[in-house]
Amino acid sequence: MTFTLASNSLSDGAECPMKHVFSSFGCTGGNVSPELHWSGAPEGTKSFALTVYDPDAPTGSGWWHWTVVNIPASATSIPEGASHPVKSGLPAGSVEARTDFGSAGYGGPCPPEGDAPHHYIFTIHALKEPSLPLNGDTPSAQVGYYLHFATIAKASFTVTYGK
Repeated sequence: MTFTLASNSLSDGAECPMKHVFSSFGCTGGNVSPELHWSGAPEGTKSFALTVYDPDAPTGSGWWHWTVVNIPASATSIPEGASHPVKSGLPAGSVEARTDFGSAGYGGPCPPEGDAPHHYIFTIHALKEPSLPLNGDTPSAQVGYYLHFATIAKASFTVTYGK
């Protein structure tokens, strides 16, 4: 079975709907985290991690929009709006790490005015570890470091957004 990631909120290769666009930095979207679901995780998967990354950000290192670790191996989805500062809808035990916006949680697309549309890569990582020693203050680059060593498979799709 092939490891896949999909969404009922977003379409691979399509433009991100305003509902999921950031609501600051000059953007006026709803900043609602999208629904995501996956299937076909490889044998040996002990947990999952989710990343949303913009390689087009003018930083020299891209921009991390969402990182979630310690998603239980039994999970197969994240509901729309699950990233919420007061009432999380993430699977029990999941940890949202700090994004490049400076806080933990989902931060939707928000490229600079006049840039070509940016690409936002949503990736689910199947991990060989049941949990990673990370918390809400962990920078996304550090999450990426841990994922480099713990990932046994990953599945992705990409959306775009420009303003």
